[in-house]
Amino acid sequence: MKQSFVYIISNKNRTVLYIGVTNDLERRISEHKQAITKGFSKRYNCTDLLYYEEFHDIIQAIAREKQLKNWHSDWKWNFVKAENPNLVDLAADWPS
Repeated sequence: MKQSFVYIISNKNRTVLYIGVTNDLERRISEHKQAITKGFSKRYNCTDLLYYEEFHDIIQAIAREKQLKNWHSDWKWNFVKAENPNLVDLAADWPS
C-alpha cells in the first residue's frame, strides 16, 4: 500500500492549527506554502509544518485525521508542543 500522512500546520504567529491528510507530504506542504488551494489554510496563512505522522494505509490516516480534528483546541496544542516544543517549521528547509 502507498504511504500517507496526517499533518498539522500553523501560521507564523501560531494562532491557528490546520489538520490534513495527504499521500505526498512534501508536495502538499509546498502547496500550502504557495497558497495554491483556497480554504482555511490559505485564509489563515497556515504554511508551517509543526507535526506529521506516517501511515501505510490511507484508511488509518483518515481515521487519525478525524480523531485529531475532534480534539479540543487545547488538546491539539498540547499534543503538538509535546512533540515539537519550540513549534519550529519542520519543512523550513524543504524545497518549495
